[in-house]
Amino acid sequence: MGILRALKGGGLRSLHGIRHNGKRLSAILADHAEFVRGNSKGVRADLAGANLSRANLERANLAYADLRHANLECADLREAKLSSADLNKARLRSADLRKADLTEANLAGADLTEAQAGGAELFRADLRDAVLRRADFGATNFRDAQVAGADFEGASLKTAILRETKLDGVDLSRADISTALLPRGYGTTGQMS
Repeated sequence: MGILRALKGGGLRSLHGIRHNGKRLSAILADHAEFVRGNSKGVRADLAGANLSRANLERANLAYADLRHANLECADLREAKLSSADLNKARLRSADLRKADLTEANLAGADLTEAQAGGAELFRADLRDAVLRRADFGATNFRDAQVAGADFEGASLKTAILRETKLDGVDLSRADISTALLPRGYGTTGQMS
């Protein structure tokens, strides 16, 4: 599929070619790296509402970044650091989040339809009311994540860790949980026993 996308002109966009609020994304991320290091000259990345679709953000450090309402559709975020990032209502449809660190990230109301998030770290992440339809969460850690109201229809949760996740009222009946590590007493009907 990646080759087909490239042939149709849908390849990944360079950080140098993307601008937000008049500034190159590469410069925003450089300032943000200094912020994360604790340098007083650093500036937290304010990418709220940014169009980062198809952006090549592989291994980018976006910890603590403001990405509310950002468009990250089809973006490459493999192994990206997104811990404590604010992705409230961000659009992450078909994004590649494999092995990304989203520890304590705010993904409330985000759209991760068909995202690839195998091996991602979602420890203590806020996924309330997120759309996770047909996404691949194989081997993803959801420990202590907030998932109330999340839509898991068609999602793959093979070997996902949900042991310490409150699933009361969460419908997993149309998700593949065949090999997921579920909380003790979780029934096959999608409800707690």
